[in-house]
Amino acid sequence: MPKPARAATLVLLSSVALVIATSAQADSSCDKACRERGQLLDHRVTSRLDAAALSNLLAASPSGQQLMQMAGKPECGVQIVHYGYRTIGGAGEAATASGALMIPQGDGPTCSGPRPMMLYAHGTTTYSKYDLADVTRSDPENGGASEGLSVAAMYAAHGYIVAASNYAGYAGSNLPYHPYLNADQQSSEMIDSLRAARALLSGDGSRAAIGENGKLFVTGYSQGGFVALATHRALQAAGVSVTASAPGSGPYALAATADAIVAGQVNLGSTLFTTLAVTGYQRAYGNLYRKPAEFFEAAYAPDIEQLLPGLQSLDSMFSQGRLPPSHLFSSTPPAARFAPVTPPASPSLTPAVLTPLFAAGFGEGNLVRNRYRGALLEDAAANPDGAFPNATPGMAPAANPMHPLRQAFKRNDLRNWVPKAPVLLCGGGSDPMVFFFNARAEQAYWLNAGVPAGLTAVLDVDSPVGGSDDSFAPIKRGFVNAKAAVARQAIAAGAADGGASAVLRSYHGGLVAGSCMLAARAFFATF
Repeated sequence: MPKPARAATLVLLSSVALVIATSAQADSSCDKACRERGQLLDHRVTSRLDAAALSNLLAASPSGQQLMQMAGKPECGVQIVHYGYRTIGGAGEAATASGALMIPQGDGPTCSGPRPMMLYAHGTTTYSKYDLADVTRSDPENGGASEGLSVAAMYAAHGYIVAASNYAGYAGSNLPYHPYLNADQQSSEMIDSLRAARALLSGDGSRAAIGENGKLFVTGYSQGGFVALATHRALQAAGVSVTASAPGSGPYALAATADAIVAGQVNLGSTLFTTLAVTGYQRAYGNLYRKPAEFFEAAYAPDIEQLLPGLQSLDSMFSQGRLPPSHLFSSTPPAARFAPVTPPASPSLTPAVLTPLFAAGFGEGNLVRNRYRGALLEDAAANPDGAFPNATPGMAPAANPMHPLRQAFKRNDLRNWVPKAPVLLCGGGSDPMVFFFNARAEQAYWLNAGVPAGLTAVLDVDSPVGGSDDSFAPIKRGFVNAKAAVARQAIAAGAADGGASAVLRSYHGGLVAGSCMLAARAFFATF
């Protein structure tokens, strides 16, 4: 390994070790396992693909062909290593987790020598064996993770060393649940994953041709967008230099997002997200309910705390009645004064195109008990968030929410810090899963808090090109073309709505995801 890269690696390793040591010292109850966080436990190579083999893998499927068209032909081969490491759970308990280390391979300057390190955080999945290191199989039933292939093609094949956590609760982790949208746990775990990946990278002589160049980038999408921004915050708080971050479509203004959903703006996938969040927070904080039936309707309560993540597909859970497909709330208002938001006739802060979607979140066989929803609505009325339902200049979270679930959402809200390194918040303006107002609210909070002009930016890939100086114009045009292609395919298959439903289903996880990954790469290339 060249000396400059070795030196940079050692400096950053020391910084991350300091993060963990400081965390251990701050918690007097931290036991030996806690102090060993970030320790590398095991590793195995899952793939060795030269640039030609990776190109062939991508060309073997329509989705791969589309990915390669967007990402470009691989410049580098990629070696992918699955590794295990020590971390903590949502309540601070000792746990193990795993990740994928993606290492560029090749003789060219892009693929060898000192390279930038990237931390990548993945999106929500229900499948407990989901493994980003398994890129050759896209079927989740066998542990394959198509997102891992996207990361390899978009980033590692273009010269980034990527450390991507699978998260606690997945892919061999001994934690029996997942701390979903738990900002402290997930950001700490990302740092643990980085430390283990660096130990693996520096400890194997066969990889001596490549090392870090001192640049550290952080990115991720959806849940991973939230985790990426929380990780940037945690690294900055620990004094570890971040070159830049580019989170995509994350629920950063988490408390405002939760209030919007409770007020009837029910997002696509809400029954899944709500189950993961509430059961994870209950494990971490222990005060959301005394028994699951206080929050969940009786039809779902008995095994809900063990349901996600699991080995069943979502379709199986839906067909077996273990989780409702879309009915988060009852169509009967919890009180007469909440009839206007059951469902909402005129939603705020979200595009009008999403209004029909919100109505689909109400009906028979709903997930959340009406009494619990009513208590949340009462507390939101008494202690409103600064971004919802009315946007205040600073868009700060509610000062003093009284309900324990609203307190949990505020505790994990990311409107409580100001970055010192550049941040690009990417998303799509009509996202039905993670509302774009999250990016707007986070940016408004930062600007109100005095972030330097130009340090942070917001990109809506579904917005018009902003003139000849719009550096993201190609991405915006590509998004328009991709959206039109989805609509055309749906029309050809007999869609009666002009493809609108197909676009809505593909919007978050397909259309915007790829565009934001490309935007992140373009953004990082400027540093």
